[in-house]
Amino acid sequence: MTVLSKLGYEATRVPFRQTVPCFAGLAVIASIWRFYGKSASRNKKRAVVTKSGKTGNGDKAHVNGEFIRRLRSILKILLPRFFCAETFYLVLIAITLLCRTYADVWMITTSTKIEASIIERDVPEFARGVLHYFFAMPAISVVNALLKFSLSELKLRFRQRLTNHLYQKYLKGFTFYKMSNLDNRIANADQLLTQDLEKFCEGLVELYSNVSKPLVDVALYVARLGGALGWQAPGMLGFYLLASGIFLTNLRKPIGRLTVEEQSLEGEFRFVNSRLIMNSEEIAFYQGQEREKTTILSSFDNLVTHLRKVILFRFNIGFIDNIVAKYFATVVGWFAVSRAFFNKNDQRMMGKSKNELIQDYYNSGRMMFRLAEALGRLALAGREMTRLAGFTSRVDGLINVLDDLEKGSYKRTMISESKLSSPHLPTLDTPLVPGSGELIIRDNVIRFQGVPLVTPNGDVLVRSLDLEVPSGRNVLVCGPNGCGKSSLFRVLGELWPLFGGKLTKPAKGNLFYVPQRPYMTLGTLRDQVIYPDKPFDMIRKGVTDEDLEMMLEHVQLGHILSREGGWETVQDWMDVLSGGEKQRIAMARLFYHRPQFAILDECTSAVSVDVEGAMYKLCREKNITLFTVSHRKSLWVHHEYYLHMDGNGGYEFKKIEDGTNQFGS
Repeated sequence: MTVLSKLGYEATRVPFRQTVPCFAGLAVIASIWRFYGKSASRNKKRAVVTKSGKTGNGDKAHVNGEFIRRLRSILKILLPRFFCAETFYLVLIAITLLCRTYADVWMITTSTKIEASIIERDVPEFARGVLHYFFAMPAISVVNALLKFSLSELKLRFRQRLTNHLYQKYLKGFTFYKMSNLDNRIANADQLLTQDLEKFCEGLVELYSNVSKPLVDVALYVARLGGALGWQAPGMLGFYLLASGIFLTNLRKPIGRLTVEEQSLEGEFRFVNSRLIMNSEEIAFYQGQEREKTTILSSFDNLVTHLRKVILFRFNIGFIDNIVAKYFATVVGWFAVSRAFFNKNDQRMMGKSKNELIQDYYNSGRMMFRLAEALGRLALAGREMTRLAGFTSRVDGLINVLDDLEKGSYKRTMISESKLSSPHLPTLDTPLVPGSGELIIRDNVIRFQGVPLVTPNGDVLVRSLDLEVPSGRNVLVCGPNGCGKSSLFRVLGELWPLFGGKLTKPAKGNLFYVPQRPYMTLGTLRDQVIYPDKPFDMIRKGVTDEDLEMMLEHVQLGHILSREGGWETVQDWMDVLSGGEKQRIAMARLFYHRPQFAILDECTSAVSVDVEGAMYKLCREKNITLFTVSHRKSLWVHHEYYLHMDGNGGYEFKKIEDGTNQFGS
């Protein structure tokens, strides 16, 4: 009777009480799946969708050819050339993994000898073995420490290189603005640039470690076991774990999609919290805390519902993983090792004493156990690879969008002509094509020739704008809300693409924008005036602190130097300065840069009329031509022309005859 048939015969004689744990475990699995799944379904019904954060490629986050292509393109960023620091750490990790495997083999054989000396009561042999083990501890310890150090440093270097690369693209030109305002493929870019990027680098390094180490272990243990027990034993275990790995990898396919959705919902939850912080004052005035709580908790419920789904899926996969890749693999390992020992005709086992057989069994058994562990880690690496596929999909999607925006191409849901917000708005004879207009850079003139004003959604505000403003001709822009005033300036500032016509304007550095709520940067008081310049740029231009102080005097803000403690003072200037002070700082910033043209968008609404008049006269003296949006009648005297938009697609561009407000606003 063969060994297998004997085992099968004996298995039929197992008492019923020994099968109780099996049925109890299956009952627990079924109960958790039933009740936990119902709980997740109830939460899903209560959850309210607040904002989509998907990148559009979550359904393709699988371990396939597309995943390999995406990963290869990102690896070109992480490893720009063969001889680089990242390559050095990859090689160092491989060497330390090899040393660690040899250390494991040495520890198995040494431990077996020490244990055998204990059983034989051989004190001298025991002392020699312990002493040998003691002197090897520093070398083995430094290998383990060096491996952890190399993995941490490689992950940090990958994150540093990929972060620098992405921010070079994200902050190049107006890409950051276009991603948030012109393109709707990426929601919550901050989530992608921070958490997702970190998790991608961590997953990539862990995958490299968890694949390369088992491969080295498999090669070494197969060679050792093949010589000791024959090639059938490791071959049997290897075949089983290869088949189980393929089976488990197919089961884990949903992990990639679930990972993409999880990160999208995490980003959405961060987004609604950041909105509460950014708009806390307005919400407090409206007493909207209950409404905001509903919104935030709805977003959190979406996240919790999804995380419960992920937990339940991982619980089920973990249950199968443990049985297939761990426990049943151990049974296969026992059977593979036992064949040589049960076969009384095996020449390798004949003539050996019981003690020698015990040592052989311990050595072979432990090596087989380590081989099973290594093959099991290779099989379970599919789980890590599938999760990595989710992060790879998101990072690759971000890189593709950044590349498109750098080329001037963006994708956004456009409003059809039949769905325009107002029936009075004009329509275009030609289809809307972003970037189809012509941009000409020329100093001291702004000229619109047949330029349509179109929002990124495709809403046509003005069918064709024709006007010319040379240097020295101040223009007052007026009209109702939504008529196209802000759209005009966004096109002029190259924030929005041209949908047709020809626009002639100075370079970006010669066109300055001063909004109603000026931006105050992080840094010193000096940085607020010279923004976006740095102190080095200020010195290069030949501007001194005394010149900056004079600019503050021009806007009647000289006292702020003594009040705040000088130019080097660092404060949270958005909170420290009042609304009027921030507007006057912004005007001082305008005088520092001295552009050819400036757009003043209600930027003096919190400033007194006399200070406002002084600033406009100084702009005239410094030859700064102004486009002003304001409803103050006192400002008409400082302008030569007006541009009035009626909100129905019409406009009027005429000379101001008597310096009065001709529209009563």
